[in-house]
Amino acid sequence: MTEQKPKTTVFRSCDWLVAWDAVARSHVYLRNADFAIRGKEIIQVGGHFTDAADVEIDARRMMLIPGFVDVHSHPGHEPGWKGMLEELGSPRLGQSSLYEFMPLFQIGTEYTRPSLRVAVSELLKSGVTTICDLGRPRDTWADEYAETGIRAVLWGMFRSGPWKTRNGHSVEYDLDPATGDRLLREAIDIADAASRHESGRITGYFGPSQIDTCTEGQIREALQAARDRNQPIQIHAAQSVVEFQEIMRRYGCTPMEWLDKIGALGPDTIIGHGIFLNDHPWLHWPHANDFERLRDSGAQVAHCPVVFARRGIALNTLSRYMDAGIRCGIGTDSFPHNMLDELRMACYAGRIVAGSFKAASTTHAFMAATAVGADMIRRPDLGRLAPGCKADFSVVDMTNPYMQPDYEPIRSLVYSANDRAIKDVYVDGRQVVRNGEVLDFDITDDVEMLRKAQAEAIAAAPQRDWAGRSLDQLAPRVFPLRS
Repeated sequence: MTEQKPKTTVFRSCDWLVAWDAVARSHVYLRNADFAIRGKEIIQVGGHFTDAADVEIDARRMMLIPGFVDVHSHPGHEPGWKGMLEELGSPRLGQSSLYEFMPLFQIGTEYTRPSLRVAVSELLKSGVTTICDLGRPRDTWADEYAETGIRAVLWGMFRSGPWKTRNGHSVEYDLDPATGDRLLREAIDIADAASRHESGRITGYFGPSQIDTCTEGQIREALQAARDRNQPIQIHAAQSVVEFQEIMRRYGCTPMEWLDKIGALGPDTIIGHGIFLNDHPWLHWPHANDFERLRDSGAQVAHCPVVFARRGIALNTLSRYMDAGIRCGIGTDSFPHNMLDELRMACYAGRIVAGSFKAASTTHAFMAATAVGADMIRRPDLGRLAPGCKADFSVVDMTNPYMQPDYEPIRSLVYSANDRAIKDVYVDGRQVVRNGEVLDFDITDDVEMLRKAQAEAIAAAPQRDWAGRSLDQLAPRVFPLRS
């Protein structure tokens, strides 16, 4: 059989084109420029495309942007929590909802696939073309993503056991290192299998779930196995006051000091959140130099501003980290899975924390969500529009009123239009969103499954809660429900 020739598509006279300048290591704007792809790759960015094209698209009222890279997400359960966790935190556990409330509302594993599909639909519509799913390794994982059309890094997480609270003011850990060792091996095996998936869009990574639920040996073993595969690990660390205090109690070190001490703080490690360094405004801990240690190590940070803003918590600050040379990517750690929401919140929250409009720039946020995030996962062919890169990109509708007037289109997209202006999305040169609608799958049945999952979680919550509280007591509605 003769192999079919890849199709060439050219977008003619793009109103705006966010192109990659390899010398400056930055995006630049081009006006009235052509953009061409052949098969799965970009072949021309800018100028006038003169070769033959199978498809020509009039792009005079369009802006083309690189596909967003979501470096940290948990789509297998987060959509099931809508309406319950937006205003919920533990006042005696550092305002976090990690320890007292998230374990109460976990949906069953049978709902993982519908939850994932709902999240991916939201991600694609907000311009995300690559997702890093930090989740429970499973044999069906790669197939679940392949059917959605998105590019995925399946970051299999493992740990020695969960945490819990029996009183709402202290945290206990049910850790079994033998279990953690077994789950580490399973995560590696499933990751290796995922990387061989026939779609070519799936990569398997692995990592320790949290700094406080894994042993030193498990972290070091995972790091070495990742290095053998030229991969980074990702680990949740410096994500809460409780965790900071727990690591201090166990080891007499801050989380950053301990990771450094065991040889796990470096360019092969992505820190999930990395908020509570010793100089964070919420901590008075002048006896360490976490920021400088993090900066000098080459370790990277996955920044997820929305979920922490709900708890009154913020990174200190995005521009401070990135100006110091700390690579930061952006993740959708919670619902809604909307990357543009995360970019906007990253900028607003950083400026509020610092009391300065310069503390979190749109440039830093957009770079974090594109080229920097791509580099963090070792994919320099993603997150930028340049010849030879993968044809992962979004088309922004410049006729959308929220995009006008158009002096600065990225600012208009982030601060005004949001996903309302994302018209079309392509992954691997293949269109996966058209006119704001996902093409490869329908989530109608998935949404109904999530409604069932949430109802079951609500019914089980009092039995799981240390105080036996109902959902109405835990997370009262905005207004009372009357008959």
